Amino acid sequence: MRNAVRCNTERPLRARMRWPRRTLATLALVGALAGCASLPAEQHEPDDPLEPLNRAVFNANTALDDAFIRPLAEAYRTVVPPFVRDRIRAVLDNLAEPRIFANDLLQRRAQAAAITFARFTVNSTVGLGGLFDVATEKGLAKQSGDFGQTLYSWGVGDGPYLVLLFFGPSNARDAVGLGVDLFTTPPALVLTGHTGEIINFSVGTVGAMDLRSRNIETLDEIKASALDYYTHLKSVSWQYRQKQLHEASQVKEEPQELEDPGAPDKVAPTPRAE
Repeated sequence: MRNAVRCNTERPLRARMRWPRRTLATLALVGALAGCASLPAEQHEPDDPLEPLNRAVFNANTALDDAFIRPLAEAYRTVVPPFVRDRIRAVLDNLAEPRIFANDLLQRRAQAAAITFARFTVNSTVGLGGLFDVATEKGLAKQSGDFGQTLYSWGVGDGPYLVLLFFGPSNARDAVGLGVDLFTTPPALVLTGHTGEIINFSVGTVGAMDLRSRNIETLDEIKASALDYYTHLKSVSWQYRQKQLHEASQVKEEPQELEDPGAPDKVAPTPRAE
């Protein structure tokens, strides 16, 4: 769980080395953000004082995705049958439930924590170790819960907007939360040593490929239609993150479709000469 951050005093160098290798675990985060259908009403943009640097990292991520990640995701979707992909996704989601449960508790979201605990119990038993998402069928919806959310609920501000290499859109607070999440997500807490590193890396890579494969068309559509891909994706990711943060603070809002701030219909019409 996320609140169980461990310090390995015997092998500090190897512990630090595992973090960069796990960056591939969430390489498809940008694609996941593009798949959200309902978002909160606020539309103002996050502060972006580091825009030149962020754009450089964004371009590097985009180039890497075009040349390497997207083709792998397409191959994964072609080779692996849908039924198997769904089982893989279900297992990966189930592995994250203990971490979500811990953060729901830290955020004082008792109801969300109870639902998450019930989901993990049901899916780990009746769902055969998480292979089947029986909990959702029983009305137990998946909850949000990460350490960035927890910091937000404790009053920590966003900080400047950041585009992280491999991970994509973020900010200073959520970048710290992400680091904690990486070290406190099973099997990272259970598996140690060289074998554990290989398994953790493999699990993360498969999870990234699965996530990216589920958002190929959606991300392609956003990329093709946006006047400024960087600005539009920044807006989409920020709006989606606001929805999660409001859940952490237990704010209820009516859903609203995400908007592209640079879309033609958002530009004021030019007055016609009489």
